Amino acid sequence: MPKQAYCADSVLNPPSFQQGVKVSGSGTTLYLAGQVALNAKGETVGRGDFAAQARQSLANVKAMVEAGGGTLADVVKLTFYITDIANRAALGPIRHEFFGPVLPPTTLIATPSLGHADFLIEVDAIAFVETTAFEAPGF
Repeated sequence: MPKQAYCADSVLNPPSFQQGVKVSGSGTTLYLAGQVALNAKGETVGRGDFAAQARQSLANVKAMVEAGGGTLADVVKLTFYITDIANRAALGPIRHEFFGPVLPPTTLIATPSLGHADFLIEVDAIAFVETTAFEAPGF
């Protein structure tokens, strides 16, 4: 198993997210740029609606990971940037819609603004997609 959750004995190990993921073995690491609430046409989805923007941003993460050959189960790190800390409570259930009850290691940062005044959230991610024996070079 190339991905293994872990936590130091001296660090709180909460049930809702993983403090750390150790990645080993052969595979591909995907580093995603920050995903915002833009659809494929470049239109802002959910202007003024945090929940709609969070869902679109996470849908973009999902699409990018899948385009790289993985699934959301392969995500090993998430960073959320939000422009209003009051939206933290709304973000929790939306994250679980995409990732289930236990999230990958996650960082949340409140920032006064993002790359465009309409953006309320940005999400970046790292995923590790295991290489199967069939895909390994030389086969």
